[in-house]
Amino acid sequence: MRIISVNLNGIRSAASKGFYEWLAHQNADVVCLQELKAQAADMTEQMLNPDGYHGYFHYAEKKGYSGVGIYCREKPQQVIVGLGVNEFDVEGRYLCADFADFSVVSLYLPSGSSGEERQLVKFEFMDAFLPHLRELRASGRELVVCGDWNIAHKEIDLKNWRGNKKNSGFLPQERAWLTELFDEVGFVDVFRVVHPELEAYTWWSNRGQAWAKNVGWRIDYQIATPGLAQRAQTASIYKEQRFSDHAPLTIDYR
Repeated sequence: MRIISVNLNGIRSAASKGFYEWLAHQNADVVCLQELKAQAADMTEQMLNPDGYHGYFHYAEKKGYSGVGIYCREKPQQVIVGLGVNEFDVEGRYLCADFADFSVVSLYLPSGSSGEERQLVKFEFMDAFLPHLRELRASGRELVVCGDWNIAHKEIDLKNWRGNKKNSGFLPQERAWLTELFDEVGFVDVFRVVHPELEAYTWWSNRGQAWAKNVGWRIDYQIATPGLAQRAQTASIYKEQRFSDHAPLTIDYR
């Protein structure tokens, strides 16, 4: 089973950069998308249902903003749109597809980098999301939450960690929240199962020469229940082409 997660930073932009031509050759079973920056009326047939896939989406109410999606080869038994918290659901940040023996979530956790107000929204989302993750974990279902979590967990997960200790995405309380998710709730950072010590990034700022110099952050994850995580065989970050400021994260599970 191959699962891909990718923040597109605009589905129309990514399409124009060859995303769908690339996707056609990936042989993925599930593809989780974040930051669609589109409404239903903006979506082409290719974006809605690429060849061989069923597409499901959670659009933001605000035009050109946020939004998540899931492509899957097999039709899910049910699709859950939103967390059930209106202030977050209007931003299109959560989509869950339930299959017979496991579930997949596409997540776009808020960024706090634009200022204090959005950082507070990010903390509020984290406060609401953790109990939900605890419930999912307690349900006994195998689950993987794919997406842009907008937090680098450890120093190995971003190049310039010393200079970012007071910046959104690497704040102590954000990192502690992820640690709690792993150590107490019992979820697993699947990339680290396959590559415990690899310095690898999934997002690069458009400022300076971050991409050229590989000054990046690993903020896109597949975070799974232990039963699913231990089946991970390969994990790769695709950098040969650029569809957005993020790179696709592909993980193969037994």
